[in-house]
Amino acid sequence: MNLKIEKYFWKKGYKIIVGLDEAGRGPLAGPVTAAAVMINPKVKSQKSKFQVKNQNLRTILRNARDSKKLSAKQREKLFKLIKQSSFLRFSYCSVNETVIDKINIEKASFLAMKKCIKKLEKNYHLKPDLLLIDGNRIIDKKLPYQQKAIIKGDDKILSIALASIVAKVIRDKKMITLAKKYPHYYFEIHKGYPTKLHRKLLKKYGPCKIHRKTYKPLLKYKQ
Repeated sequence: MNLKIEKYFWKKGYKIIVGLDEAGRGPLAGPVTAAAVMINPKVKSQKSKFQVKNQNLRTILRNARDSKKLSAKQREKLFKLIKQSSFLRFSYCSVNETVIDKINIEKASFLAMKKCIKKLEKNYHLKPDLLLIDGNRIIDKKLPYQQKAIIKGDDKILSIALASIVAKVIRDKKMITLAKKYPHYYFEIHKGYPTKLHRKLLKKYGPCKIHRKTYKPLLKYKQ
């Protein structure tokens, strides 16, 4: 992973660039979680004192990629580095299964991203110049920011890759917490995804409160 895309846009005059991604579109249960990550543009110079002083950057550049290509242990290590790195600013937000059922998963994912942006602005007093969004659609053309959707952005752009890691780690933690409330479903193992184990438990117990009732795979199970 590198800063090639961020450098390109910094040179174009965009100072505050925010990468956005989500985790949890595919599961049958639980929330969808989005994250926003901003990289301080001072890191753009490979010879800068700023970069030399932040040894975490080299480790992050070497190891960051789409969160789905990392193990849980690798994601946790990177998340720890993200939290410790002064050149990064990030936020995360979740939208629960009730809202997902009401407005659909795509709109819920974009809603979570909007909340992330507002949280980033509030916590750090930042107003983004450019949003880089993983996928093939922008969040909302009515937003007062420049937006670019990048297919497989989490494998090409550092800020998006880091957002994917933050979102995945936070959502997994939420599912582990929810597993304590609904122990029969073993959410701590499959995180709500339609695994063989999850489908077997759904057949036995039916959906619980945090299942996404409008998802087609769930319609065949007793409600």
